[in-house]
Amino acid sequence: MFVVSILSNIVYSTTFTVHNKPNLMKTTVTEEKRYVHIHGTPFKGKILMVASSPATSEQTGWPIGFWAAELTHPLHVFQEAGYEVELVSTAGGEVVMDTYSNPTDESGYSAHDVISLGYMQQDWFDNMLKNTKILTEVNTDDYKAIFLVGGQGPMYTFRGNHDLEKLFSAFYDVGKPSAAVCHSTTLLLEAKDSDGELLVKGKTWTGFANSEEDYTDQAAGVKIQPYRIEDEAQKLENTTFKVAGAFSSYAITDGNLITGQQQNSGAAAAQMVVELLEGNS
Repeated sequence: MFVVSILSNIVYSTTFTVHNKPNLMKTTVTEEKRYVHIHGTPFKGKILMVASSPATSEQTGWPIGFWAAELTHPLHVFQEAGYEVELVSTAGGEVVMDTYSNPTDESGYSAHDVISLGYMQQDWFDNMLKNTKILTEVNTDDYKAIFLVGGQGPMYTFRGNHDLEKLFSAFYDVGKPSAAVCHSTTLLLEAKDSDGELLVKGKTWTGFANSEEDYTDQAAGVKIQPYRIEDEAQKLENTTFKVAGAFSSYAITDGNLITGQQQNSGAAAAQMVVELLEGNS
């Protein structure tokens, strides 16, 4: 018999090989136990999520904002794990989904995203999107982790945003899980820690890949982004930027820095945040 325990605070799984008599056939039994938060019970703490406020792409002229799945899929993970979530934005007020990320958009590009579609039916979720605080109003002591939501907006509203750099670093410097996915990882191209060093110095991390930029540019028939995160990351010294196959679910934990490659990686990155929180509890 072989028994393995994985992250005992979150998942417990066992695998047994049983020899059935009289024919001695082998049967494999796999068990998994994962905590799921019961409605109405106290939260374990609060996680801060940060989204881009609405902007306009200088490349395409499109209205841009956050990518729906990069908010809703991590949100689902955090809520099931027992954490309350607060959403703030770069300018406060209403935040909007990138059009192609909206599962009801006529393009049908994200019609498969039933998690986002489900949240969109909830009044409280609609109110959350319409009434975000500006990130400068945040008290980091109130939160156990930070999670940056990607989308097209962050390429204009995150990079060079010193207030967001300061906020993210404040979580990172005290060892709280600090996560970014997709184009929100553009912040890490310049964000520095309390010693004045790039946060990604000596770290392995990921973000939106060139192969994915190629795909989206070809699909749209226009160069969408003003620069590419993978290209910019490769210019940095003493850091390792890695990507998996295009649109794979791929996330990396290195210390308390968590990064996800793109919209399909949000849930994986969020689960890594939860694992760090449970390991630190």
